[in-house]
Amino acid sequence: MDLIYCGIDEAGYGPMLGPLCVGMATFRVRGWKPDGHAPDLWKLLSKGVCRGGGDKRGRVAVADSKKLKLANNLKTKHPLTHLERGVLSMLSARGEVCARDEALFATLGAEFEPHDWYGGGPVELPVSSTPEQVAIAGNVVARAMEQAGIELVALRCVSLCERGFNERVRGCGSKAAVTAAIVADLMLETSERWGNEGPVRLVCDRQSGRSDYSHIVAPALGEEFETLERSARASRYAARDGRDVGALFIPECEDHHMPVALASMTAKLVRELAMARFNRYWGGRAPELKPTAGYTTDARRWLRDAEGVVGGAERAEMVRIA
Repeated sequence: MDLIYCGIDEAGYGPMLGPLCVGMATFRVRGWKPDGHAPDLWKLLSKGVCRGGGDKRGRVAVADSKKLKLANNLKTKHPLTHLERGVLSMLSARGEVCARDEALFATLGAEFEPHDWYGGGPVELPVSSTPEQVAIAGNVVARAMEQAGIELVALRCVSLCERGFNERVRGCGSKAAVTAAIVADLMLETSERWGNEGPVRLVCDRQSGRSDYSHIVAPALGEEFETLERSARASRYAARDGRDVGALFIPECEDHHMPVALASMTAKLVRELAMARFNRYWGGRAPELKPTAGYTTDARRWLRDAEGVVGGAERAEMVRIA
């Protein structure tokens, strides 16, 4: 049977500046034989995919974005080298070419609020290599997928910018609740699209150390879902309405489930490209401003440095309240 294998992960949960991004990667695994374990896509796609950058065989790295994002002060490689190669080559493998950042955002469904700091002209992609190199990597991935009977059927990213983020935090009470609501929406989207066709497995990293995710899975699994496990190791749920739909939350999920790793990379790449636009805009208004990634300590430094440039109304619009 065909398995729909969906991973979800976020980037930008902690920062004061920039969007919260939640990525989702969904694969179809043909000829899957249920044995109680999720398929190991790293193993099945080993001819085209690996876990680390700089592979001598030219394979594409897919792993937790925190492990693939390079340091901003690295002199030999662009910080986004592995992230963008992974995401762009995966899209290329399914015939989607994103030659500019705006095209990538549109393909992934990532939308941004109409602030000046997310505007400006588009940026050519890739930023760290050439379109030809991405195409070659995409062909490597496509061949591996064809041989393994695996298809990337969806790659998405929800980008929640500052105004919307703050409004939802005020309404939900916390940023954890906001993130949970986005994850619930993505799980529901997947279960509604494929839940009646065959088995669907939804996997996600644990959030804030909690073990109860009933409120997140209920929309996707139906109110009469079953809790299979709720422990320090994992939280597992299954639908009881006749559909074979299950959800799993475990710590460090990106290291165990390739769809979650690709979702992590997608969310991180979108956020990094958004922050590049942010820094380009403010650097144009004040060239002496040192760029920021938006995380709390450096965001406070940036806001102090930008006091003479950023007006009160702009500050209120750009600073996240949680």
